[in-house]
Amino acid sequence: MPPCHDPTGDRWIFSRSVLILRESVSGGLSPEGWYTVVPMAETPDDGELSEPLKGVGTRQQSSRWTIPEPLAVCEAHGLDGAPITLRRHGNPDGPRLVLSHANGLSADSYFPFWSLLSERFDLILYDFRNHGWNPVGDLRTHNIPTFVRDNACVVRTIDRNFGDKPKIGVFHSMSAVTAVLQAVEDIGFSGLVLFDPPTCAHTRESQDIRALARQLAERARKRQDRFELHGELTERLHRTHAFDRLVPGTVDLIARTTLRRVVGGTGYQLRCPREYEAQIFEQLYSSAVAADIKNLSCPTKIIGADPTEPFSFLPSVDLDEVVALDYDFVPETTHFLQLERPEECISLMLGFLEHRKLV
Repeated sequence: MPPCHDPTGDRWIFSRSVLILRESVSGGLSPEGWYTVVPMAETPDDGELSEPLKGVGTRQQSSRWTIPEPLAVCEAHGLDGAPITLRRHGNPDGPRLVLSHANGLSADSYFPFWSLLSERFDLILYDFRNHGWNPVGDLRTHNIPTFVRDNACVVRTIDRNFGDKPKIGVFHSMSAVTAVLQAVEDIGFSGLVLFDPPTCAHTRESQDIRALARQLAERARKRQDRFELHGELTERLHRTHAFDRLVPGTVDLIARTTLRRVVGGTGYQLRCPREYEAQIFEQLYSSAVAADIKNLSCPTKIIGADPTEPFSFLPSVDLDEVVALDYDFVPETTHFLQLERPEECISLMLGFLEHRKLV
């Protein structure tokens, strides 16, 4: 495959209301052939949108999400050669957003969020190594410091393959704290929007992040890692309180985007193996303390979960330091706020970007 591949040769704008799910699409670029491409039937009525969301899509009412084929795909490589697949969606002429995910998930899992941005923005998605579209590599290199170095490689690859223009990082949880560690010295992004980053843990008294990290790691190691059908994982996730508030169909989407077929066998397995997920949770405390979120190289917005909610299970910014930061939270949301209240998250994000003249 050349450095970048355009699968259609045409420019598409994707409306979630006209996409049709296929379990298998021969010749597709996506893992497992989950995605199909269809042209947009008609544009949403701007008159129905609130002012902060002008130019942003509307949420699909169906309970079944379908991710379109990327406009282009290319590959970055870590310093050790580990491949990291980049996908381009949205409007290539728009401002550029670079998006990634939380521990154990994939950028595709956030489609209910980023699809609302596809008409206005040039979207570049990527998964961290050993997640999503990427193959599983050496466990010894699966750590936050390696992720920080990978991010620098990703930034260079984006500029080389998609053109050099300002990039705004939009990151959640694990990818957010990685971006903070990168941005202390690196100037790869012109701005950052960080959703519920586990940072500033050294001054928190209400939540013991050390114990939390151990608990999350233990749970990850006990996860079922093989399934005969995607639906088995969907059912398990539906019984998990952390996913109670997701928009309809998102639990099924997470199952489909975090499982891959077992090579040489039957059924499906986790794309990010449970031991890999657990290892990152074990590093959560040290990474959170090391993240100096007040001294970054670019304008940064923190959007947290509702701190009063019981299932906001990864701590966000320490409240003692809120005054020093551009911080907001979305009421009645948990750690997965982008997948619970995507419109509210986008409204806060766009307000910041427009105020700072980044878009």
